[in-house]
Amino acid sequence: MKLIISGATGFVAKEVIRQSLSRSEITSVVALARKPIAIPEKLADGADPSKLRSVVVKDYDHYSEEVKKEFAGASACIWTVAITPSKSKMYDFEEVKRICQTCTLAGFNAICESGVSKPFRFLYMSGATTERDQTKTPRFLPQYSLMRGDTENKVLALASGLDGVEACAAKPGFITAPGEILKSIAATMIQLTAGVPSISVVDLAKVMLDQVVNGFEKEPLTPEDLARIAKKLNSS
Repeated sequence: MKLIISGATGFVAKEVIRQSLSRSEITSVVALARKPIAIPEKLADGADPSKLRSVVVKDYDHYSEEVKKEFAGASACIWTVAITPSKSKMYDFEEVKRICQTCTLAGFNAICESGVSKPFRFLYMSGATTERDQTKTPRFLPQYSLMRGDTENKVLALASGLDGVEACAAKPGFITAPGEILKSIAATMIQLTAGVPSISVVDLAKVMLDQVVNGFEKEPLTPEDLARIAKKLNSS
């Protein structure tokens, strides 16, 4: 299968790319970013770096016909482009919304217009605190959380109107990294205070790849779902 990974220079996307090059089911990896992507370091034995295709866009809200040709025939996309909650206060909200919502929908539309394989699976990486019910007022960054939840709604609505296209939101809590002690401590504190389980970037990438390759188990994929599926995959 041909897999598109957006935001390919990001923390999570780089791990998704690294693992995808080792999966035999994935024959081609389109790494979409605003600058060229290099072969990841520490590839597993048997990984095939020749599967990686770096595709550069000026921005994620505009796609040339040349770029759309690179999408053609894809079977899935893992969309990671976003401004995180911790960084959202550094930007004007309209810019945050453009990156998180406008670019997501533009990318999804461009991919579907390119002539994808069916079924096509679009996995949108969102977050644990997002709120789809626009009548509610979340406690945590309400404007941001509602906007991200609204983006989930719009992604699902777009998919529902397209034949052979499936969409799902992955909603991880705090994402940890191997060897980063401070992140592990922060994850523990968040779980104790907010009750939201964390997940390592390695496990998150593994789960997301499993879901686009084998089909979405459910929608959305909550932090608890992601942890459960990761545990199952790691024990198999």
